Formats: sequence, structure tokens, C-alpha cells
Amino acid sequence: MTNIQTGKCQCGDICYSLHKNKIISAHHCHCKDCQRATGSGKATIIFIAKKHVDLIGEPKYFESKGTSGSHVRRGFCPNCGSGILSYTKELPHILFVKAGTLDDSSWVKIDSNFFTKSANDWNKPDESIKCFDGNPSIMSGLKSILKSFT
Repeated sequence: MTNIQTGKCQCGDICYSLHKNKIISAHHCHCKDCQRATGSGKATIIFIAKKHVDLIGEPKYFESKGTSGSHVRRGFCPNCGSGILSYTKELPHILFVKAGTLDDSSWVKIDSNFFTKSANDWNKPDESIKCFDGNPSIMSGLKSILKSFT
């Protein structure tokens, strides 16, 4: 089995590959910001250092202030509108790849749920994995923790 995984937007104008063995973690985020950005009950995101992702094509970025106050830049295909990745301006070397854009996401293991206090009754968090009411406490020190992964 290969460690290289691929993904793309709906129309295929933006494609990427990433090194599966370099994934930091994967999470469901139930914050209102992610709900609005996805049009769903949550965003499923894979944390990975930017240097382990090869991107073909130019996403368009939209910036907003996230639920926790960080400046979130969401990259999407300017042709079909598919959200592909995001990152925070405060931590630009870590990408949050949208798991639904992977060509094969069967290998993704979700580590936790963020912002469960914002989850909708129609999309409740999976309580068999770790749940955080907001950002986990490690998120406040994320810059120093994640430097070892870059």
C-alpha cells in the first residue's frame, strides 16, 4: 500500500497529493464557522504540514475570523467552488485538508471532535472518540507542539 494519497476538487481543476505517513491527526470540527463553510454539520479535517502536500492548481482563498479568534483562510476551487483546504494565518505551515476531497478516504482515522457544544442535534458528535466543547486545550499551544511535525 502506498503512502501517497491523492485528492481533488469536484471538477478536477485543483488536485493534490499528500504523504499519509506524515498526517498529524484528523478531526471533526462542529464550530459554527465550519458548519457555514461546509453547508453541513461539521468539517472533517486532516492536519498535515504544508511541506508534505503537493498542490496542482491555484485555489482561491476566503479569509474569516474563526470561532476561536484565529484568521482562517479557506482554499476552494474558483471553478466549481469545492472547499479543499484551509489554514490559519497564525499557523501557516499546517494545512487542514478536507477529508471529503480525498480520492480514497477509507484509511482516515478520526482522533477527536472539536466544538461539540455547537453540534446540531441532527449531526451529533461520535462520542466513542474524544470530544472537546471548544478547541482542545492543546490548541492554545499548537504552534509549539506542531513545530516538530514541520
